[in-house]
Amino acid sequence: MEVANNGFGEAVAILNHNNPAFYCVPADMYERLIDLIEDKELLKLAEEAQTEETVKISLNDLQARVHKKPA
Repeated sequence: MEVANNGFGEAVAILNHNNPAFYCVPADMYERLIDLIEDKELLKLAEEAQTEETVKISLNDLQARVHKKPA
């Protein structure tokens, strides 16, 4: 914990033979990183959806299809 506390709120690299072995990241920074990753994934899905062909349908027709009983 001493190493993490001396990071002054920033990520700290833990080295093994001068190579990063892992990073100690404060919880709030980790949460922001996860939010950014999720935002990027959502943007990718939105961009993919923009290129898909759309079909116009009325709300009544859609509801009828959803509530249609199987034959």
